[in-house]
Amino acid sequence: MSTLTLKDGTTIYYKDWGKGQTIFFHHGWPLSSDDWDAQMFFFLEQGYRVIAHDRRGHGRSEQTPYGHDMDTYASDVAEIVEALDLKDVIHVGHSTGGGEVIRYVAKHGKGKVSKAVLVSAVTPIMVQNENNPDGVPISVFDDIRNNTANHRQQFFIDITFPFYGYNREGAKVSEGIQRNWWRQGMNGSIKAHYDCIKAFSETDFTEDLKSVEIPVLVMHGEDDQIVPFETTGKVAATLLKNGKLISYPGFPHGMPTTETETINRDLLSFFKS
Repeated sequence: MSTLTLKDGTTIYYKDWGKGQTIFFHHGWPLSSDDWDAQMFFFLEQGYRVIAHDRRGHGRSEQTPYGHDMDTYASDVAEIVEALDLKDVIHVGHSTGGGEVIRYVAKHGKGKVSKAVLVSAVTPIMVQNENNPDGVPISVFDDIRNNTANHRQQFFIDITFPFYGYNREGAKVSEGIQRNWWRQGMNGSIKAHYDCIKAFSETDFTEDLKSVEIPVLVMHGEDDQIVPFETTGKVAATLLKNGKLISYPGFPHGMPTTETETINRDLLSFFKS
């Protein structure tokens, strides 16, 4: 079991497999590095070194009561990169992890990152405000906060239906995938999960996106019921200096799991381009 103690004393769990160019995976809320199993296994077999960490308070990392904001998340990644002496890294982030990736690249990644990928990401900003009138109303995130604080055990089952598109007509529901989502979520800290809702919904990544010069691939399902495509992925791609957008009709938020073959193929093509 690999762990790293950060400068503030927080212990972070991470996986580090293989040799070759490094791909660093960043998971979504409220999950863990296990959510990247299908990608880490595939790209390890393709000859890459694959790394993923459990964000502070999530998974097997320390359940610290503080630091659940995007600046700290990005700083944590910077410490891991430094400790492992990583160079020429490809960073891939899903959902909240996409925000973490672009904040890290913008603030800490100069000269260390070759490419980045934002998958179903929360960038540039999710919440509705005067600058983002078509965003998701704050009441939606307040409801997520309430359910996380008071009904987490049931809520972490219920949310898997829109997360994976299992509430759509004709969807083939995998109870194993649902249980695995629940397992990852319940392994983390309720405090970290609660605080992270503000981080993923209210953080504005507009300037981060504009400042990044490396190639960035934006991948987003057009039927994403968690992070709506029209106001996130579609917009994020226009803010990047060197961005490419791939949108997927009918794909859900959790498409790296439900549409593994397609997502892995397109990731590999981007890595090799």
